[in-house]
Amino acid sequence: MTLSHSISTPRIASIDIFRAITMFFMIFVNDLWSITNVPHWLEHAAGNEDMLGFSDIVFPSFLFILGMSIPLAIEKRLQKKDSKFEIIKHIVIRAIALLVMGLFTVNTESGVSPDTGMSRSVFILLMLLGFFLIWNVYPRTENKTAKYVYNGLKIAGVAVLLFLLIIFRDASGEPFQKHWWGILGLIGWTYLLCAIIYLFLRRNWIYLMLSCIAFVVLCIAGANGWLGGFSGIIPGDGCFHAFTMSGVLLTLLFNKSETEIPLRKKLLIAFGAGVAILLLGWLSHSWWIISKLQATPTWLFLCSGISILFYIFIYWLTDMQGKANWFNIIKPAGTATLTCYLVPYLLYSIFTLTAFSLPAEILTSPMGLVKCVIFSFVTIGITALLGKAGVKLKI
Repeated sequence: MTLSHSISTPRIASIDIFRAITMFFMIFVNDLWSITNVPHWLEHAAGNEDMLGFSDIVFPSFLFILGMSIPLAIEKRLQKKDSKFEIIKHIVIRAIALLVMGLFTVNTESGVSPDTGMSRSVFILLMLLGFFLIWNVYPRTENKTAKYVYNGLKIAGVAVLLFLLIIFRDASGEPFQKHWWGILGLIGWTYLLCAIIYLFLRRNWIYLMLSCIAFVVLCIAGANGWLGGFSGIIPGDGCFHAFTMSGVLLTLLFNKSETEIPLRKKLLIAFGAGVAILLLGWLSHSWWIISKLQATPTWLFLCSGISILFYIFIYWLTDMQGKANWFNIIKPAGTATLTCYLVPYLLYSIFTLTAFSLPAEILTSPMGLVKCVIFSFVTIGITALLGKAGVKLKI
């Protein structure tokens, strides 16, 4: 089955808003560590716990919306007459950037040894400085002097990260290493493979669907221990990629012309798929537990169904009912997502260095939950201010 039309590439309100909502909740759940008495249903389930906590839904939602963005981004580049080689180079560079940032953030989780001559907070601030120097969106200009300055800043950022990489020792004295890839690194690996798959299979719906099914089968094989020594070669054993490919397929469905599939039918197909996948998750619970940490098929099915149904609601509310302005307050989280993700690292480091603290009453649920919500809004507000000041990460 060949896709006979080209995908339109204007920004779609529902995709940015879905991403913004997901990022808002990612900041919220990542801040739960700072308070006590958190309701268990809000937390991540433990490794062997059979539960779907609210926190366990957020990362899959981000992978899903990543998949929805891939066709739009690649089609835009193809319309600009970029070659496949140029697009692959862009994909690889983006993935490497995410892997680098993921590894740096993961290593700081193990603490920073005093032998480095700096505290963990100072190390993180320098790390963020390196990130922003390298991947900031610098103004486009034909001025040669300005270009030299911007390139010089990028080189300075690389030098900062290399310096930190060399001197790093964690709290146990261990050097920089791969403990795991971190959230950004997992996104990088997932994006790398899924974007390349879409680039080469973009005109064939059936093959794209089969690639999604293949990742689901790989996830099942990993959960059953059939992969042996090959388990983990693909992070999540295909589970993360299945989330993303489901997003790719949904974008292809919604971008089919009205003459091929009327909007009402698109919504019914998507809704039916979401419900069917949720039902599959319920049925698969007989064989596997619900576990994000184990990346089980049950977790994959349930979160995929939730993401599809939630996107349909957001699409109806924003693109059909014109209520996108309801979400303007969190809009920067959907358009400057990487910046928004890193701002909490900046804030936590500043809080530590300044010995800033809140009363115990505010750090205990339920007031603590209000504090986490406010922290999410503050983070997004700072992201917006940074954007106005010309500071915005883009890879």
